[in-house]
Amino acid sequence: MRRKPLRLAGMTIQAGQPRLFRPGRGSGPRYGSLLLILIVTYLLSAFTVAVLVSTVQVLLFLAVVLIALRTGRFRRRTGEIIAVVLLLGSVAAALLELVDHDGPGAGVASLWTALILLLAVFYIVRQVLGQAEITEQSIYGVVSAYMMIGLIFAAVYLAMYRFSGQFFVHGPDETKTFQYFSFATLTTLGYGDFTAVTDAGRAIAVLEAIVGQMFLATLVARLVAGFRWSDRAAARHGRVQAAPGAGRD
Repeated sequence: MRRKPLRLAGMTIQAGQPRLFRPGRGSGPRYGSLLLILIVTYLLSAFTVAVLVSTVQVLLFLAVVLIALRTGRFRRRTGEIIAVVLLLGSVAAALLELVDHDGPGAGVASLWTALILLLAVFYIVRQVLGQAEITEQSIYGVVSAYMMIGLIFAAVYLAMYRFSGQFFVHGPDETKTFQYFSFATLTTLGYGDFTAVTDAGRAIAVLEAIVGQMFLATLVARLVAGFRWSDRAAARHGRVQAAPGAGRD
């Protein structure tokens, strides 16, 4: 008898390919290092206030984007051009952070940070959805993308402050405060200790809350559920393979 292909989480898996039943051991992109860099950059801004840290953050975000684009399907020439543009833009943004930390120049640097992180989120989500199987690296990838969404909105809030001179009704306008406000909004914690003073700031905060909940409820939840389901299916498949006479014609 010829074995029929198995349908697993919307994917067709041919018999005789047991390696596909090993969640977490796929050959796709590896996002563990990317998630680690994101955590380090967040902690740097959370526990320090030095101007130099904001400059280092820009360069670390460049590393994040290059990791996200590493497995992109680009021609060699195209990949080199993208890398050079990102490098030059990030160096310029880092210099703006140094010479005009609280002015419009730093606002431009914050918008650049938001732009490159948005590019990274796009490619990460595209790569994860394009993989043939759900692995633990897929989970690392979407968690990294979720964390980057919070950093994107934090950079937008910071740019708004640097252009206008005010963002919160009260409280210190520091980089770590914007990140705290962004992630509290993204996760809809709603502490209420910081509030945007302008209509534009409130509108973007509402947009962030909607994006955060949709991302969690659709992409992250579905991938986690698919990873668990495929893990149980792999265990059942292994027991069937080990049964006496299994797989014989």
